[in-house]
Amino acid sequence: MKCVGIIGVGSYVPQNVVANCDLEALMDTNDEWIKSRTGIEERRIAPEGTDTSDMAIIAAKNALKNASLTASDIDLIIVATATPDYVFPSVACMVQEGLGIPNIPAMDLSAACSGFVYAVVTGKQFIDSNTYKNVLVIGSEKFSKIIDWTDRNTSVLFGDGAGAVILSEVSKGRGILAFEIGADGKGGKHLLVDNKTNFVTMNGREVFKFAVRQMPESSLSVVTKAGLTTDDVDFLVPHQANIRIIDAARTKLGLDKTKVSTTVTKHGNTSAASIPLALFSEIENGKINDGDVIVMVGFGGGLTWGSICLRWGT
Repeated sequence: MKCVGIIGVGSYVPQNVVANCDLEALMDTNDEWIKSRTGIEERRIAPEGTDTSDMAIIAAKNALKNASLTASDIDLIIVATATPDYVFPSVACMVQEGLGIPNIPAMDLSAACSGFVYAVVTGKQFIDSNTYKNVLVIGSEKFSKIIDWTDRNTSVLFGDGAGAVILSEVSKGRGILAFEIGADGKGGKHLLVDNKTNFVTMNGREVFKFAVRQMPESSLSVVTKAGLTTDDVDFLVPHQANIRIIDAARTKLGLDKTKVSTTVTKHGNTSAASIPLALFSEIENGKINDGDVIVMVGFGGGLTWGSICLRWGT
């Protein structure tokens, strides 16, 4: 099989910042309550007129620029999202139009907050099979449109944004070394969008228990599959849902705080956009460098999970 890795990254977050104190006028909450339970200090909220596809297109253009490619170089578009503009057409088709690259295949993938990992794993298969050369993978979400802004159990958690990567063949020893994706449909009732209200509902206790168990287990699994140990891991990019979940996973993996991304403080939970947004931020901060072993791991509604171990570089 080919060595498939990430050759370009891009992101987009709305300009509108909603701090914890801004939510005090909407519900019974305060900054200290939110920070102590989630680690979140603020989140970005997309304005009216800006939807999931708009953010995805901007992130995609930034990833193309970062990879020194043009839109015509892309052979396949996969968008991971739980908040599409419409039931159909897919966000991916709207991205295709926005980038001006007709006729190439484009599809959405739904695995909630695990969606980005699922989408990267899916894109890798098309490159491994010599079907396509360059695959654009985007995680984009506008969760603000499916949140009840009077429910402090959910509304304080989520933010909007998009992150994109371009997958392609990379040099020997680089790229994706191992991956794992999975699901447990019995837990679907714990995190869902209610059909009557169209708002997110969550059993926080059950989701927390699932996440603190599954994130380290899945991370260890892909590290082992790659023939490595946790001592070889240079940086962990987990789904940015809750600082307590991230810390629990970090502790079980025996990683220092300096080796773990915690962008949840500024972005909140951006679902499928969470991991690529965090990845982009840490690259910009100089925390991810050529040759580093990176683990990306997520969990989400379904209940689903997924992890990837890769060696960074082209």
